[in-house]
Amino acid sequence: MKKAMTLFSAIILMAAVLISNSSFGQMKMESKKTVSVSSATMLKTNMRKLWEDHVTWTRNVIFCLVDELPGTDQAVNRLLQNQVDIGNAIKPYYGEAAGNKLTELLKPHITIAAEVVNAAEAGNASALDDANKRWYANANEISEFLCKANPKWNLADMKMMMNDHLKLTTDEAVQRIKKDYDADVIAYDKVHDEILEMSDMLANGIIQQFPEKFKKQAATMSSK
Repeated sequence: MKKAMTLFSAIILMAAVLISNSSFGQMKMESKKTVSVSSATMLKTNMRKLWEDHVTWTRNVIFCLVDELPGTDQAVNRLLQNQVDIGNAIKPYYGEAAGNKLTELLKPHITIAAEVVNAAEAGNASALDDANKRWYANANEISEFLCKANPKWNLADMKMMMNDHLKLTTDEAVQRIKKDYDADVIAYDKVHDEILEMSDMLANGIIQQFPEKFKKQAATMSSK
């Protein structure tokens, strides 16, 4: 009788293990299934990633410049690469030349920003004023270039978005220079929120201008 009970218990245990392994295997198979994602959603996601990289690496460069951290050259180079990436992102819609032109316009946005931070930290009012004038002029040039390419983007709205980005980035740098780290964190959160709004505005404009590219198209994304 005891042997029979032992054998019965062993069979139950083996069955439980098999069921468990089977369930786990099913879960693994399900996790590998592809999820349908619309091409419009993919565009918005990719655009957000690019512009989040933009503010993230800008913040990294601010830290390097203000706090005299190592790795400044590497951070600046990564930020400049982001401008190439953003230019490349519009090439499928506006062509090679337009993408390269956007990168060409965005690079001064970065180099002048470094001048703004350095002038503000040095307390050099005249240098700061000169850098700011060129920075805002560059932002307006970027806005005009984009709105000529896509009439779905309103020029006044684009300029406002770009100017707000500059103002918020300046505040972020100023708070870091003042060593007001609580205000610095708040300033970055504002920069981050605003850049997501701008990113969505850019993506929505592309979708509205090229609706045929986003009809009944789906990309697949593997879930991990």
